[in-house]
Amino acid sequence: MQRIRLRYTKRGRLRFTSHRDFQRAFERALRRAEVPMAYSAGFTPHPKVSYANAAPTGTGSEAEYLEIALTAARDPETLRVLLDESMPAGLDVVEAVEARTSGLADRLTASVWELRLDGVDPADAERAVDAFNRAETVEVQRMTKNGVRTFDARPAVASLETHGSPADRPTDQPCAILRLVVRHVTPAVRPDDVLSGLRAVADLAPPVPAAVTRLAQGLFDEETGTVTDPLAPDREAAEALTAAPAAAATAPTPEGPA
Repeated sequence: MQRIRLRYTKRGRLRFTSHRDFQRAFERALRRAEVPMAYSAGFTPHPKVSYANAAPTGTGSEAEYLEIALTAARDPETLRVLLDESMPAGLDVVEAVEARTSGLADRLTASVWELRLDGVDPADAERAVDAFNRAETVEVQRMTKNGVRTFDARPAVASLETHGSPADRPTDQPCAILRLVVRHVTPAVRPDDVLSGLRAVADLAPPVPAAVTRLAQGLFDEETGTVTDPLAPDREAAEALTAAPAAAATAPTPEGPA
C-alpha cells in the first residue's frame, strides 16, 4: 500500500468552504481522477483519507495537509496534477510527496497566519501588538456548545508583529497587516482569539472582519522561532533513496587478485 501526502490551498471565496464541504469535493475528485484508493473495512467502507488540522471556515490557507492510501503505486506529481484538475479553482492541490516517514500530524505543531485589518491604522495596530506582547496573560472568551469559555490566549502565541503594507488589493483606506505564529495547543487558540485579545488589551476593533490566511504550518523550532516544512523529511528520504543507487553505480570496483 502506497501513502501519498498532499498540500492544498483554500483561496478566494473558497475560504468559506467548510471542512465537510471540502471532504465531499475531494472524494469526488478522487473518483474523477480514477485514483486507486484503499478503503476501510466494515458495513460502510470509505476512502482512506487522513485530514490534519483543517483551517477554520472563513479563513484562507496556503498550507492544508492530508494523506491518502493507495492500493497501487502512482507517481506523486502525476497524481497531484490529476487531482488539481478535478478540484474547484481555489481548492488547489499544490504539492504531493510519497510518505516515507511516520507522524505527519505530529509535525503540525504551529501555524503562521497573516491577518489583514482593513480600516485600521498601522500605527494603532503596532501599539496594540506591543501591548499584547507585553501582557503576561490575555484572557479571551469563546462561545462553545457548552456555553461561554474563558481562557488565556497569550501562552500559545509564539510571535505577533506588524508586517509592512499590503501589496494586494491596494486601497486609499488605512490597512494594517499582522503576522502571527501560534502554537497548536489545547484549547486551540485561533486567529480570532488573538483579535479578541487585541481588543481586550488595547481596544483594537477593526471596523470590518479581518481577512485571515494561514501561510504555513509545521513543526515549531523553539530556537529560531520558525515553522518548518512538514513534508521536508519525506522529500529528503526520497532523495536519499534515489542517491543511493547512483552512488553505488559510480563507486570504484575492487580490483581482483593479481
